[in-house]
Amino acid sequence: MDGLTFWALAVFAAFCVGLGKGGVPVITALAVPLMSLVISPILAAGLLLPVFLAADAGGLYAYRKTFNRDVLRILMVVMPIGVFIGWATSAYVPEAAVTLLIGVIGASFAVVTLTRRPVEGPAVAPRWNKGIFWGTITGFTSFVSHSGATPYQVFTLPLRMDKITFAGTMTVAFAYINVVKLIPYYALGQLGTENLKTAAIMMIPAGFGVVAGVYLVRIIPEKLFFQVILWALLGLSLKLIWDGVTALGAFII
Repeated sequence: MDGLTFWALAVFAAFCVGLGKGGVPVITALAVPLMSLVISPILAAGLLLPVFLAADAGGLYAYRKTFNRDVLRILMVVMPIGVFIGWATSAYVPEAAVTLLIGVIGASFAVVTLTRRPVEGPAVAPRWNKGIFWGTITGFTSFVSHSGATPYQVFTLPLRMDKITFAGTMTVAFAYINVVKLIPYYALGQLGTENLKTAAIMMIPAGFGVVAGVYLVRIIPEKLFFQVILWALLGLSLKLIWDGVTALGAFII
Protein backbone atom coordinates (compact mmCIF):
# COMPACT_ATOMS: atom_id res chain seq x y z
CA MET A 1 0.00 0.00 0.00
CA ASP A 2 2.02 2.91 -1.30
CA GLY A 3 2.01 5.54 -3.99
CA LEU A 4 0.97 9.18 -4.02
CA THR A 5 -2.66 8.48 -4.96
CA PHE A 6 -3.07 5.94 -2.17
CA TRP A 7 -1.67 8.24 0.50
CA ALA A 8 -3.59 11.29 -0.71
CA LEU A 9 -6.84 9.34 -0.43
CA ALA A 10 -5.77 7.73 2.86
CA VAL A 11 -5.03 11.11 4.49
CA PHE A 12 -8.31 12.60 3.27
CA ALA A 13 -10.30 9.53 4.34
CA ALA A 14 -8.69 9.62 7.80
CA PHE A 15 -9.46 13.33 8.14
CA CYS A 16 -13.10 12.59 7.24
CA VAL A 17 -13.18 9.90 9.94
CA GLY A 18 -11.91 12.46 12.45
CA LEU A 19 -14.46 15.07 11.39
CA GLY A 20 -17.22 12.52 11.92
CA LYS A 21 -15.95 11.54 15.34
CA GLY A 22 -15.87 15.23 16.19
CA GLY A 23 -19.61 15.30 15.49
CA VAL A 24 -19.88 16.39 11.83
CA PRO A 25 -22.77 14.32 10.45
CA VAL A 26 -22.49 11.44 7.94
CA ILE A 27 -19.01 12.34 6.68
CA THR A 28 -17.34 9.21 8.09
CA ALA A 29 -19.34 7.20 5.56
CA LEU A 30 -17.12 8.67 2.84
CA ALA A 31 -14.04 6.92 4.20
CA VAL A 32 -14.58 3.38 2.88
CA PRO A 33 -15.75 4.51 -0.60
CA LEU A 34 -12.72 6.80 -0.87
CA MET A 35 -10.28 4.04 0.05
CA SER A 36 -12.13 1.63 -2.24
CA LEU A 37 -10.82 3.66 -5.18
CA VAL A 38 -7.35 2.21 -4.58
CA ILE A 39 -7.88 -1.00 -2.54
CA SER A 40 -10.69 -3.53 -2.13
CA PRO A 41 -13.66 -2.49 0.07
CA ILE A 42 -13.00 -5.38 2.45
CA LEU A 43 -9.37 -4.37 2.90
CA ALA A 44 -10.45 -0.73 3.26
CA ALA A 45 -12.86 -1.59 6.07
CA GLY A 46 -10.18 -3.51 7.97
CA LEU A 47 -7.57 -0.79 7.44
CA LEU A 48 -9.88 1.94 8.70
CA LEU A 49 -11.10 0.24 11.88
CA PRO A 50 -7.98 1.14 13.94
CA VAL A 51 -8.27 4.71 12.60
CA PHE A 52 -11.89 4.83 13.74
CA LEU A 53 -10.83 3.61 17.19
CA ALA A 54 -8.10 6.24 17.53
CA ALA A 55 -10.49 9.00 16.46
CA ASP A 56 -13.10 7.61 18.87
CA ALA A 57 -10.75 8.37 21.76
CA GLY A 58 -10.66 12.06 20.83
CA GLY A 59 -14.42 12.17 20.31
CA LEU A 60 -15.11 10.48 23.63
CA TYR A 61 -12.98 13.05 25.44
CA ALA A 62 -14.73 15.95 23.70
CA TYR A 63 -18.24 14.65 24.45
CA ARG A 64 -17.53 12.83 27.73
CA LYS A 65 -20.25 14.78 29.58
CA THR A 66 -22.83 15.22 26.81
CA PHE A 67 -24.83 12.22 25.61
CA ASN A 68 -28.27 10.64 25.92
CA ARG A 69 -28.07 7.74 28.38
CA ASP A 70 -31.48 6.34 27.43
CA VAL A 71 -30.51 6.04 23.76
CA LEU A 72 -27.19 4.44 24.63
CA ARG A 73 -28.81 2.01 27.04
CA ILE A 74 -30.84 0.58 24.16
CA LEU A 75 -28.15 0.67 21.49
CA MET A 76 -25.42 -0.90 23.60
CA VAL A 77 -27.63 -3.93 24.11
CA VAL A 78 -28.74 -4.47 20.52
CA MET A 79 -25.92 -3.21 18.28
CA PRO A 80 -23.63 -6.17 19.11
CA ILE A 81 -26.44 -8.46 17.92
CA GLY A 82 -26.26 -6.78 14.52
CA VAL A 83 -22.47 -7.16 14.46
CA PHE A 84 -22.81 -10.87 15.22
CA ILE A 85 -25.38 -11.28 12.44
CA GLY A 86 -23.03 -9.47 10.04
CA TRP A 87 -20.12 -11.72 10.99
CA ALA A 88 -22.19 -14.92 10.81
CA THR A 89 -23.63 -14.07 7.39
CA SER A 90 -20.59 -12.34 5.86
CA ALA A 91 -19.99 -15.21 3.46
CA TYR A 92 -23.61 -15.43 2.29
CA VAL A 93 -25.14 -11.94 2.10
CA PRO A 94 -24.04 -9.86 -0.92
CA GLU A 95 -22.65 -6.55 0.29
CA ALA A 96 -24.30 -4.85 -2.71
CA ALA A 97 -27.76 -5.92 -1.50
CA VAL A 98 -27.09 -4.46 1.95
CA THR A 99 -25.78 -1.25 0.37
CA LEU A 100 -28.92 -0.89 -1.76
CA LEU A 101 -31.27 -1.55 1.16
CA ILE A 102 -29.60 0.99 3.43
CA GLY A 103 -29.62 3.54 0.63
CA VAL A 104 -33.36 3.11 0.07
CA ILE A 105 -34.10 3.40 3.80
CA GLY A 106 -31.95 6.50 4.25
CA ALA A 107 -33.25 8.28 1.14
CA SER A 108 -36.88 7.58 2.04
CA PHE A 109 -36.43 8.89 5.58
CA ALA A 110 -34.56 12.01 4.42
CA VAL A 111 -37.15 12.89 1.76
CA VAL A 112 -40.08 12.42 4.16
CA THR A 113 -38.41 14.50 6.87
CA LEU A 114 -37.35 17.31 4.52
CA THR A 115 -40.78 17.64 2.94
CA ARG A 116 -42.97 17.59 6.04
CA ARG A 117 -43.56 20.43 8.46
CA PRO A 118 -40.92 20.50 11.22
CA VAL A 119 -42.13 19.18 14.57
CA GLU A 120 -41.32 21.55 17.41
CA GLY A 121 -41.12 20.63 21.05
CA PRO A 122 -38.88 19.07 23.68
CA ALA A 123 -36.77 15.97 23.21
CA VAL A 124 -38.63 12.67 22.97
CA ALA A 125 -37.71 9.55 24.96
CA PRO A 126 -36.49 6.64 22.80
CA ARG A 127 -38.70 3.56 22.51
CA TRP A 128 -37.30 0.06 22.88
CA ASN A 129 -39.21 -1.44 19.95
CA LYS A 130 -37.75 1.04 17.46
CA GLY A 131 -34.37 0.96 19.17
CA ILE A 132 -34.11 -2.83 18.92
CA PHE A 133 -34.93 -2.76 15.19
CA TRP A 134 -32.76 0.17 14.11
CA GLY A 135 -29.98 -0.61 16.57
CA THR A 136 -29.61 -4.14 15.20
CA ILE A 137 -29.47 -2.80 11.64
CA THR A 138 -26.94 -0.19 12.76
CA GLY A 139 -24.66 -2.90 14.16
CA PHE A 140 -25.04 -5.04 11.04
CA THR A 141 -24.29 -2.28 8.53
CA SER A 142 -21.49 -0.89 10.67
CA PHE A 143 -19.83 -4.30 10.58
CA VAL A 144 -20.32 -4.79 6.84
CA SER A 145 -18.98 -1.44 5.63
CA HIS A 146 -18.75 1.12 8.48
CA SER A 147 -22.07 2.55 7.24
CA GLY A 148 -24.13 2.41 10.42
CA ALA A 149 -24.84 6.15 10.41
CA THR A 150 -27.91 5.87 8.18
CA PRO A 151 -30.05 3.53 10.34
CA TYR A 152 -28.71 5.21 13.48
CA GLN A 153 -30.01 8.58 12.28
CA VAL A 154 -33.37 7.14 11.25
CA PHE A 155 -33.75 6.09 14.91
CA THR A 156 -32.33 9.16 16.63
CA LEU A 157 -33.30 12.19 14.52
CA PRO A 158 -37.02 11.99 15.50
CA LEU A 159 -35.98 12.16 19.18
CA ARG A 160 -35.23 15.90 18.78
CA MET A 161 -32.04 15.96 20.83
CA ASP A 162 -30.08 19.21 20.76
CA LYS A 163 -27.08 19.19 18.42
CA ILE A 164 -24.40 18.69 21.10
CA THR A 165 -26.27 15.79 22.72
CA PHE A 166 -26.94 14.30 19.29
CA ALA A 167 -23.26 14.49 18.34
CA GLY A 168 -22.09 13.16 21.72
CA THR A 169 -24.52 10.23 21.72
CA MET A 170 -23.47 9.26 18.19
CA THR A 171 -19.79 9.44 19.14
CA VAL A 172 -20.19 7.23 22.21
CA ALA A 173 -22.41 4.70 20.41
CA PHE A 174 -20.01 4.17 17.52
CA ALA A 175 -16.93 4.14 19.74
CA TYR A 176 -18.56 1.27 21.61
CA ILE A 177 -19.52 -0.68 18.51
CA ASN A 178 -16.07 -0.23 16.96
CA VAL A 179 -14.53 -1.94 19.99
CA VAL A 180 -17.05 -4.78 19.63
CA LYS A 181 -16.08 -5.15 15.95
CA LEU A 182 -12.43 -5.79 16.83
CA ILE A 183 -13.12 -9.46 17.61
CA PRO A 184 -14.84 -10.47 14.34
CA TYR A 185 -12.50 -8.31 12.24
CA TYR A 186 -9.51 -10.04 13.82
CA ALA A 187 -11.13 -13.44 13.26
CA LEU A 188 -11.56 -12.58 9.57
CA GLY A 189 -7.86 -11.64 9.28
CA GLN A 190 -8.43 -7.94 8.60
CA LEU A 191 -6.08 -6.60 11.28
CA GLY A 192 -2.70 -7.73 9.95
CA THR A 193 0.63 -6.06 10.76
CA GLU A 194 0.83 -4.14 7.46
CA ASN A 195 -2.68 -2.74 7.97
CA LEU A 196 -1.83 -1.62 11.50
CA LYS A 197 1.36 0.17 10.36
CA THR A 198 -0.54 2.08 7.68
CA ALA A 199 -3.39 2.83 10.08
CA ALA A 200 -0.94 4.26 12.62
CA ILE A 201 0.12 6.93 10.12
CA MET A 202 -3.51 7.66 9.20
CA MET A 203 -4.31 8.32 12.85
CA ILE A 204 -2.46 11.66 12.64
CA PRO A 205 -4.83 13.37 10.14
CA ALA A 206 -7.74 11.68 11.93
CA GLY A 207 -6.73 13.47 15.13
CA PHE A 208 -6.72 16.85 13.39
CA GLY A 209 -10.14 15.96 11.96
CA VAL A 210 -11.59 15.37 15.44
CA VAL A 211 -10.48 18.81 16.62
CA ALA A 212 -11.90 20.46 13.49
CA GLY A 213 -15.15 18.50 13.81
CA VAL A 214 -15.78 19.49 17.43
CA TYR A 215 -15.16 23.14 16.53
CA LEU A 216 -17.54 23.05 13.56
CA VAL A 217 -20.34 21.43 15.56
CA ARG A 218 -20.15 24.11 18.23
CA ILE A 219 -20.31 27.06 15.80
CA ILE A 220 -22.93 25.75 13.33
CA PRO A 221 -26.48 26.98 14.19
CA GLU A 222 -28.67 24.14 15.44
CA LYS A 223 -31.31 24.36 12.70
CA LEU A 224 -28.63 24.40 10.02
CA PHE A 225 -26.84 21.49 11.72
CA PHE A 226 -29.84 19.18 11.33
CA GLN A 227 -30.57 20.43 7.81
CA VAL A 228 -27.00 19.52 6.91
CA ILE A 229 -27.51 16.06 8.41
CA LEU A 230 -30.65 15.43 6.37
CA TRP A 231 -29.23 16.66 3.05
CA ALA A 232 -26.00 14.77 3.65
CA LEU A 233 -28.01 11.67 4.53
CA LEU A 234 -30.01 12.03 1.31
CA GLY A 235 -26.89 12.50 -0.81
CA LEU A 236 -25.12 9.56 0.78
CA SER A 237 -28.20 7.36 0.47
CA LEU A 238 -28.55 8.13 -3.25
CA LYS A 239 -24.87 7.22 -3.66
CA LEU A 240 -25.47 3.94 -1.83
CA ILE A 241 -28.46 3.17 -4.05
CA TRP A 242 -26.34 3.79 -7.15
CA ASP A 243 -23.49 1.64 -5.82
CA GLY A 244 -25.85 -1.17 -4.85
CA VAL A 245 -27.72 -1.21 -8.18
CA THR A 246 -24.47 -1.05 -10.15
CA ALA A 247 -22.84 -3.87 -8.19
CA LEU A 248 -25.93 -6.07 -8.31
CA GLY A 249 -26.23 -5.44 -12.06
CA ALA A 250 -22.64 -6.50 -12.62
CA PHE A 251 -23.18 -9.57 -10.42
CA ILE A 252 -26.29 -10.65 -12.35
CA ILE A 253 -24.62 -10.11 -15.73
